[in-house]
Amino acid sequence: MKHLLSIADLSVEEIHSILNLAEEMHDVQSRPVKKLPALRGRTVVNLFFEDSTRTRSSFELAAKWLSADAINVSAKGSSVSKGESMRDTLLTLDAMGVDAIVMRHAGSGAVRQAAGWVRASMINAGDGMHEHPTQALLDAHAIRRHLARNGLGTIDGKRVSITGDLIHSRVVRSNVLLLKKLGASVVLVAPPTLLPPGVETWGVDVSHELDPVLPDVDVAMMLRVQRERMLGGYFPSEREYIDAYGLTAGRLAKLKEGACIAHPGPMNRGLEISSAAADSAGSIVLDQVSSGVAVRMSVLYHLLAGEEQ
Repeated sequence: MKHLLSIADLSVEEIHSILNLAEEMHDVQSRPVKKLPALRGRTVVNLFFEDSTRTRSSFELAAKWLSADAINVSAKGSSVSKGESMRDTLLTLDAMGVDAIVMRHAGSGAVRQAAGWVRASMINAGDGMHEHPTQALLDAHAIRRHLARNGLGTIDGKRVSITGDLIHSRVVRSNVLLLKKLGASVVLVAPPTLLPPGVETWGVDVSHELDPVLPDVDVAMMLRVQRERMLGGYFPSEREYIDAYGLTAGRLAKLKEGACIAHPGPMNRGLEISSAAADSAGSIVLDQVSSGVAVRMSVLYHLLAGEEQ
């Protein structure tokens, strides 16, 4: 692996390799000293043109726990805010000899374009409304751990629902690609106004109602309603959205035994997910957060250690 730009670029074997190593990396988080020497001498730059807390922090921790040097660069306050182009910023970082650049950008396809400009390994930390591959990997890792803890087998053959603001989500695209590669079936749940164009070609089921879907799923994944991207007209009101698509306390009873609840965060409690659901015994929301560091450690190792170790 040279870059991680899209789940579509990964083979099933590479996905399993990343997830299996993440399982080992997960143990590091419980150690008193959270350090491995695997990437000593390497430099990882987090270049974020959009704000982020979870993704940037977990990549920074992942690099540091592998003994790499981690540098955070925000577009605000950098040369970008003074008019420097994205290309010149990337070429400048690359000329400094950094080994990997973790990049988030509002433009779909921006990270793939950047990968053609630099020698460093590029990692897509979210590009517009396109993809977020490490989020899908960490979601799969958290689901795998839940299934293993409860003796429920593997992701292969499981049924996963993804509900919410799908049209603005980069998470849904990566998750659909990954879950299908791992043998799961996916049903997307949203009003017609929040379904991505061309969804009929994705190889998934689509439902405009949540209640009939819940009893059959092994994983109920809820996505954030992205208020900052809403220009109006996607749904009549928040109250009506909650009534039709929110994972309320009342809907918890519809889930079958052993089903888990996922949310990539940040959550709008009381909108797409209730506190009762987010904090329930079946919730893996916090597991997803801890899985984020482990998976990103695994990704950095695969890109920067390679066959050397």
